[in-house]
Amino acid sequence: MEQQRLWTRDFVLAFLVNLTMSLTFYLLMTSMAGYAIERFGAADSVAGLASSGFIIGALIARVFAGKYLDFIGRRRMILGALVVFVACAALYVPLTGVWAVIAVRVVHGIAFGAGNTAVMAAVQTIIPPARRAEGTGYFGTSTTLATAVGPFLAVVLAQQLGYAAMFLACAVFSVAGLVMALGLRLPERTPTEEERADRWRLTLTSIMDLGALRIASVMLLTGLAYSIVLAFLATHTAQLGAPDAASAFFILFALVMLAARLLVGRIQDRHGDDVVMYPIFALFTLGLVLIALADSGWMIVVAAVPMGLGFGSLFPSAQAIAVTVTAPHRVGLAIATFFIMLDLGTGLGPVVLGTLVPRLGLSGVYLICAGLVVLAAGVYYLFHGRSRGGRPVTHG
Repeated sequence: MEQQRLWTRDFVLAFLVNLTMSLTFYLLMTSMAGYAIERFGAADSVAGLASSGFIIGALIARVFAGKYLDFIGRRRMILGALVVFVACAALYVPLTGVWAVIAVRVVHGIAFGAGNTAVMAAVQTIIPPARRAEGTGYFGTSTTLATAVGPFLAVVLAQQLGYAAMFLACAVFSVAGLVMALGLRLPERTPTEEERADRWRLTLTSIMDLGALRIASVMLLTGLAYSIVLAFLATHTAQLGAPDAASAFFILFALVMLAARLLVGRIQDRHGDDVVMYPIFALFTLGLVLIALADSGWMIVVAAVPMGLGFGSLFPSAQAIAVTVTAPHRVGLAIATFFIMLDLGTGLGPVVLGTLVPRLGLSGVYLICAGLVVLAAGVYYLFHGRSRGGRPVTHG
């Protein structure tokens, strides 16, 4: 039964490394726009770039990280990313111009995209295949914890101690992650001669995995829908005259999401993908409809339950599918493909769907988002549920 152990030393270390990287991500995403305005008097558009520059960098890195992961080495890529994390955290305070901050944000994002892709791919190699969804769900709680704790710390540190203290906290998290990563023992893979010959040839199939792209397209659609919750829920609750409902929503959302991720993966491993995926789509859709129809703050808060069960479970469940439908030597590409599509959806959503707000109102846009999730369910059925009966395919 040794091969079935999940909570091994390296799994725990990878969990903690991902937690430190994710804490840094959410600390800075929550506060960088405000920092750019307060410190440099930046315009709203420039301040937004100070925040989203990180996502731009992460997307750039993910395009190449999957292809070159095995050439560089998984452990080496994680360590290199965390060294850059420490340097970037130390650079924010002395910088004297907002564009210099934006440049560092892009570099920081590149390090995150590379390091996150590497740690996500590495952990899949140490999760027992028979416990793939369960292990992915447990590992995903590291990001869930960061989602809840990071924004809270950002607000407290920035307001009580100043932005310098917040950047110091990011540096401490980054150093802690680097120290723990030094203890990681990860299985490495040697590229084949054919892969070495094509090392510098960039094609669609060399930077993305087409098998994983099918389930990743589901994440593009659901990422578009979820991004509107992130970007506009505070505005929506303010318009309803219940501004505190947004913070209550995200707290309850994080708690429900954490509980769901501890349970859903085990069900998926035992009973197949369809058993969890279709209820996930239904719950996610219900949450968005409740937000769209809400006429009071308490309805928004109630919507956090189906949203947490739905979107909170979707991420690890779909990621487990992306890995199981991919050959072992392309796991890095599969992980990169998965996050590229998710990041594209999350990044483009506020821009693309935000243009509809003046004409449809936020309620109308949330209903469109519910429709996107229904469409995602159809895409899932077409690309996975119909052909495989929702059964995961385990390699190795």
